[in-house]
Amino acid sequence: MKRHTPAPRSYKGIHVGIIMDGNGRWASARGMPRTAGHRAGVRAARKIVETATSAGVGTVTLYAFSSDNWSRPTPEVGALMRLLRRSLLVESKRCVENGVRLTIVGRRDRLPSSLVMTIQEAEALTSHGRNLHLRVAIDYSARESIMQAARLANGESLTRDGFNRLLSQVNHDPFPVGDVDLLIRTGGEQRLSDFLLWECAYAELHFTSCMWPDFSDKEFLHALGEFELRERRFGGLTTQVAS
Repeated sequence: MKRHTPAPRSYKGIHVGIIMDGNGRWASARGMPRTAGHRAGVRAARKIVETATSAGVGTVTLYAFSSDNWSRPTPEVGALMRLLRRSLLVESKRCVENGVRLTIVGRRDRLPSSLVMTIQEAEALTSHGRNLHLRVAIDYSARESIMQAARLANGESLTRDGFNRLLSQVNHDPFPVGDVDLLIRTGGEQRLSDFLLWECAYAELHFTSCMWPDFSDKEFLHALGEFELRERRFGGLTTQVAS
């Protein structure tokens, strides 16, 4: 694992959400099939997880496959499902070696049964990891998750923490996490695309034109450095936050 200088306290333990955009465009620009871009995207994700672990980040949530992605051509969706399964088989072992706990958030009823079984095995294998909590969103929709959690509430008066627990239940995540502190989107687009809408209420946003396969550890550390310079007031005044 790559080693970096100790992280400033301002982003020790933070929650970083990443919309990994640009795989297909990256491949097309090089005359390669879109699936080649997705494979390159897996390699980029591996580097960023290693860097996040070394830097002291607490949680990383990667947007791998949205519920709207089912509308893509069937061959591409099938290739993505196979790539996700192969990646989980390989990367779960790396997670164990590096003390990373892996959980998959999102629906599972529409996923191939072989992928669901691999998800369960990977989560069990990495459950004791304490250096980083890696969450991968597959068949995920923030709006759908919020609606399902609201149905589970069934009119009951809930605190925000209580609603967070319902969201975790809906998304098959036994480890409720805190709000997103930093949201990164690669690929040049500047929107949330139905990703962690509840959790991103006060997230700092970092958009970059860099395509995901080219998003390096240097780019990631730059985003963390920018986050460190942000003034986060959460609706209050600077003096109130500081106190």
